Amino acid sequence: MRRFRLEKKTKRSALAVLLNSILFVLVALAFCGVIIAAVGFNPLEVYGRMFSRAFLSVRGIRSAVESGLPLMLCGLGVSIAFRMNLNNIGAEGQYAVGAILGGAFAFYGPKLPGILGILVLAVCCFLGGAIWALLCAIPKAFWDVDECITTLMLNYVALILLSYLCLGPWKAAGQNVGQTEKIPDSLALGEIPGLEVSVAFPLVILIAVLMFCFYKYTTSGYQISVMGKSLTAARYAGINLKKNILLVLGLSGGLAGLAGFIQFAGITGRVQENMPNNAGYTAIVIAYLSRQNPLVVIVVSFLLAGLQNSSATVQVMGVPAQIATMMQGAIMIIVIAGDFFLRYRIVSVKKGGKKA
Repeated sequence: MRRFRLEKKTKRSALAVLLNSILFVLVALAFCGVIIAAVGFNPLEVYGRMFSRAFLSVRGIRSAVESGLPLMLCGLGVSIAFRMNLNNIGAEGQYAVGAILGGAFAFYGPKLPGILGILVLAVCCFLGGAIWALLCAIPKAFWDVDECITTLMLNYVALILLSYLCLGPWKAAGQNVGQTEKIPDSLALGEIPGLEVSVAFPLVILIAVLMFCFYKYTTSGYQISVMGKSLTAARYAGINLKKNILLVLGLSGGLAGLAGFIQFAGITGRVQENMPNNAGYTAIVIAYLSRQNPLVVIVVSFLLAGLQNSSATVQVMGVPAQIATMMQGAIMIIVIAGDFFLRYRIVSVKKGGKKA
């Protein structure tokens, strides 16, 4: 009599991972299509409009790139933490604190000439996010406090502080919404001539390439990968866990803080109350779907930004704009469930315990 049991796979190819992800993204879209049809709309028409609006027009592509820049940086930040098996759920707050520290420099700091002022502004935003993440990294490194809880809780503190500043002492005169005055023109990022895309875009691509090389060719990058697979093995290998926890979470928060810099120096021109706009939480989806590959983070961020932007297009059909959020959630849950088929296979076992 044959029986069946689960057996853990020892290897999985990059092609298998890619095909598995594509398959279950399609399953998620089919699932969402059933829901769309159930409420009275044609899913093919809805998807067609969303896709053409986001990716088949120059305006849509530019909009997706612009909206995707903060997602890319937050995604890169969260992915480096995930790569070491650290759950940084605080990119939303780190983004906000980066914007706050950058705003403080823009409005109250010394007036520095040209590119120097922009570089100092970027460093301020990076430090803001890094310091906020280190508030959670230190308890994790020295007392093994769960970073998932601490990073999540600090989000609320950061967002309340940002809201207070934008609705209070920093609020622009005559404005009904929570936002500051425009930052000085000398600190604003320009656009690439002829493309109407922020100069921040190639900089973000460069960061992703540098992170890819860091993972692949440096000792620290290798150590991060080892710790992500097994802390016990890392200890036996003599890897300094405390130092690497501080390094990784600090870098993770700093990248999220840079998202604040990109947003107000390159897109809005001012600090706004709602600036993170769930980018830190969307970054969790991005980090997972990209399998922590920095180059894939860029692609996934662009696609999700286009998806989010296109949701407004189908509102004229009566479809709720929240469809994009539903699709993001469905894609993440179903792709996570699909990981089962990457990790395990079903084997037939003969009587006596031998494989068929």
